[in-house]
Order: sequence, then C-alpha cells, then structure tokens
Amino acid sequence: MHPNEPDTDTAELPASKTRRKKEMLELQALGEALVALSSERLLRVPMPDALRDAVLEAQRIRQHGARRRQLQYVGRLMRDVDPEPIRRALDEFAGRSREQVARQHRIEDLRDRLLADESVMQQVAEQWPSADLQQLRVLRRNALKEQQLGKAPKAYRQLFRLLRALDDGAGRPDWHEGQEEDDHEG
Repeated sequence: MHPNEPDTDTAELPASKTRRKKEMLELQALGEALVALSSERLLRVPMPDALRDAVLEAQRIRQHGARRRQLQYVGRLMRDVDPEPIRRALDEFAGRSREQVARQHRIEDLRDRLLADESVMQQVAEQWPSADLQQLRVLRRNALKEQQLGKAPKAYRQLFRLLRALDDGAGRPDWHEGQEEDDHEG
C-alpha cells in the first residue's frame, strides 16, 4: 500500500459509475447471447422463469426499437441473477459445438483419405477392430464410382455415417438417420 492511499478496504467501496455501467453492458450482452439460443438450448440454461419469459419474448420481437428495449429489460433482469451458471451453460454449448465440428472434420478427412488411398483401410482396421472391412470396401468402391459418373454421393455419405458410427463405438450406423446432416457431410 502507498502512503498516500487511504486505509480502507477497496471491497467496501461502492463501484464507480463506469464500472457499474460496464457490468450492466456485460449482463445485457449475456442476455443477447441467451436470445440467440435455440429454444431447446434455452430450456437447458438455469435461470428464473421471469428471465426465461423475457428472453422468449425478445426472440419473438422483430422491430428494432422494441427488440432493443426488450434486450435492455433482459439485461435489467440479469442484474438480479447470478450470471455464472448462465455463463457456464453458454460456454458448454460453445465448447461442445467446437468439439462436434472438429470431430466431423476429422471423420470427413478420414473418409477422403480412405477414398484417395486404400491402404488407409489398414489404419481403420487397427483403430476399430470390429469394423466390417468388406462393407467399407464396397462403400469405397461405390463412392469412387459415383464420383467418376457424377452421380449423387449416396455411398459417399454412407461411408461417412459408417465411420462416424465406428467413432461412436456403435459399429453399425442407422442408414436412415441424419438425413438433414447430409448437407454437411460433403
């Protein structure tokens, strides 16, 4: 401590107006992040019902001025709530999403390497001893044929699903599952 400083604990001093404003803006930004969530994820975030209702209302509002006022209201409600559980939930959603994207890219890369070089099949067999190599070879051959003929990439997608199922530990994929994911698979 410096000799010119008063002998008081800084924790007892009231927060400056600038600091309070910064905290309120952070809470409002956290509220905006809540508004951006899907309704499914929003239900998994721990928060009081009044705050959840205000967030749902903000999601429904389309007019800029009204939406801005509703976001300010969400920020005001956030002042009475411990923001840490909400921050943790948002961080978890962001982290899980990054992990899923990284996993999808890893599986896509494996599929592309498998199509480019059949010797990658041995790596797949070593990594997943339960893998049906005959089925993998058939899908590889069909995917290559589809590419040559310019056909729809049905086997290409099935190969992705099989590799994803192996990565999940399931061993066999559900061929009818994940049709909406086909746009992301290649």
